[in-house]
Amino acid sequence: MNSTLLKQCVAEFVGTFALIFIGVGVIANHANLNSNAGLLAVALAHGLTIAVMVSATGAISGGHLNPAVTFGLWVGAKIDSKRAAAYWIAQLSGAVIAAAMVAVLLNSADTPGKELVIKGTPAMGKGATALQSIGIEAVLTFFLVFVVYGSAVDVRAPKIGGLAIGLTVALDILFGGPFTGAAMNPARTFGPALVGGLWANHYVYWVGPLLGGALAGLVYGRFLIQDTK
Repeated sequence: MNSTLLKQCVAEFVGTFALIFIGVGVIANHANLNSNAGLLAVALAHGLTIAVMVSATGAISGGHLNPAVTFGLWVGAKIDSKRAAAYWIAQLSGAVIAAAMVAVLLNSADTPGKELVIKGTPAMGKGATALQSIGIEAVLTFFLVFVVYGSAVDVRAPKIGGLAIGLTVALDILFGGPFTGAAMNPARTFGPALVGGLWANHYVYWVGPLLGGALAGLVYGRFLIQDTK
């Protein structure tokens, strides 16, 4: 691995770590998705974390912080296979370490850290079936990757990528949180699932986001994009 790719992977690791660390912690300790206030807190926590971390890592790695975003950019031919695979490893590793840190740092006699991580793992709710959940995750992730292209990748994009992407995550969670947890990100589910041991319907959180990311890659990356001014 060359030094440039190593730096990019470190940036992806740190940014994804931040998302999972903050996201799991907020859900586990301060929010109830059945309440409007709790849902808003979760949406803001994830949206703000993405906004600042995409802004911080964008100049280094592009600020993907999400295997579905990387996949969507790969489908749109904006990243090669070697770098995409390295990003996936960095993102998933960051997610696992973040979930493990939450389990250790928030562990107490009253509530074991593993239980908090389980509570913070995206899961199906409100009677949604697996197929419906895949559809919801796909649509929400399509929005996310479409905005990534439109606000950060396209040469015509306004220089507001981090803010626009963070706001998209927040609005997606406001809709999808009660149904699927609105992960839109396989790493967001994989890290907590591995640490907490909660694998129920885990495939939903890979199939849905990857489908949505791929579709955005085809629509924007292959059709709407302008590569040069």
